[in-house]
Amino acid sequence: MQHYAKVQVEYKGRFDTVTAADRASERWVVERIRSRFPTHSIVAEEGGGFEGDPEFVWHVDPLDGTTNFSHGLERFCVSIALWGREEGLIGVIYDPIRDDVFAAERGSGAYLNRRRIRVSEVDDLAKGLFATGFPSSMRGRNPNIHYFHQVATLTHGVRRTGSAALDLCSVAQGHFDGFWEIGLKSWDVGAGLVILTEAGGEYCDFEGRRYRPGHGRLVATNGRVTRALLELFGEVTQGRCRAPLPQIRPI
Repeated sequence: MQHYAKVQVEYKGRFDTVTAADRASERWVVERIRSRFPTHSIVAEEGGGFEGDPEFVWHVDPLDGTTNFSHGLERFCVSIALWGREEGLIGVIYDPIRDDVFAAERGSGAYLNRRRIRVSEVDDLAKGLFATGFPSSMRGRNPNIHYFHQVATLTHGVRRTGSAALDLCSVAQGHFDGFWEIGLKSWDVGAGLVILTEAGGEYCDFEGRRYRPGHGRLVATNGRVTRALLELFGEVTQGRCRAPLPQIRPI
């Protein structure tokens, strides 16, 4: 946390930020992965990866929630995942503010600080609480605001916390009932999807098909509201809205 006291922000684009903490964290993580698994591939957000064996690929987000971090908002984490060609094998997410470690290994369950966690039992979309996110760049061309409006209007609400990795953990531990986002990278979701699955949740794309980390549109839920959420998204995609936008009137 030495970098948190005085953050120096650089820009990778108009809105995308990077800090010294991102780079230092990535170096530390990549060095340790390579020392233990020298033949494995590594995909890392800040470019410190390694092209090796495609059967085993590590996905490293050294600081998920950099914008939050750079503004002093305490919602960020380190996300590390190991994937095979078709499935997630290991996921670890560390929240340094709360000293929380979320961890999962395929077939062994999901844990928060060694305590087993499970998704919620909410099965009514209207009673669910959801999370989403918006990209830092190209946000003017991202259609998520249409999906956001419908879910926010027809459910208990939508939260936008700024960390996809921690949002997936919140679904895994039953705080959120679902999460969706468009245009995420593999390092954003690699670990969270392993943790979610081992906690009893499920994920897919907006059409209910197999989702591969870093591709397309992600829907992740407790498994009980998936169908209803996909039906709603299908209507939005076709330009139909259950809840019409309110007209703006002078106060």
